Amino acid sequence: MKEKLHPLQQKLLKLLSKNIDDPLTIREMQESISASSTSVVAHHLAQLEKKGHLKKNPYNPKDYQVLKTPERGITYLNLYGLAQCGPKGSVLDGDPLDRIAISTKLLTFSAENAFMVKARGDSMLPKINDGDFVIAKKTSEANDGEIVICVNDGEALIKKIKKSEKDFILISLNHDYQPFIAARKNFRVEGVVKGVISNSFFN
Repeated sequence: MKEKLHPLQQKLLKLLSKNIDDPLTIREMQESISASSTSVVAHHLAQLEKKGHLKKNPYNPKDYQVLKTPERGITYLNLYGLAQCGPKGSVLDGDPLDRIAISTKLLTFSAENAFMVKARGDSMLPKINDGDFVIAKKTSEANDGEIVICVNDGEALIKKIKKSEKDFILISLNHDYQPFIAARKNFRVEGVVKGVISNSFFN
């Protein structure tokens, strides 16, 4: 049964959806929905998040997503390996190795856009170890300096990306590995890394 929302929560959802590209302050929200105080707005925002209608980045209050379908407390993410791409040359069109249960509270974005890969090798030490479970957000674009899951000349990799005037430079965090230029015709970003779960957690 769908949980009924308080009238102020309904107003907040509409307001948040309308202003995603230019987020409002708590004070502006209070004025827009005629709430009695900013603490009332904060309370209803917390309730929307608790009920699974809103996903907020704890490190950036202006970074949020309004979810069309409320999320449950636990979701199952597809886990892919980096050893082999699928038939279309993508990590994501291959068969997942497993489906891993994870709390949606650990994700700062919609679980619909999340996937996991199992890291291999030591090129991304000390941040990512061999066998770690890497959580990523599906996207074909990445900002300069972000760590991404990508496919370069048919090889799936986890690398830090740097944009030059004409090329993408792929960088390992382990300084034993040299940066290299991505293939111009056969390079694609699959997702941006959002979290890492140590493989020791499962041992």
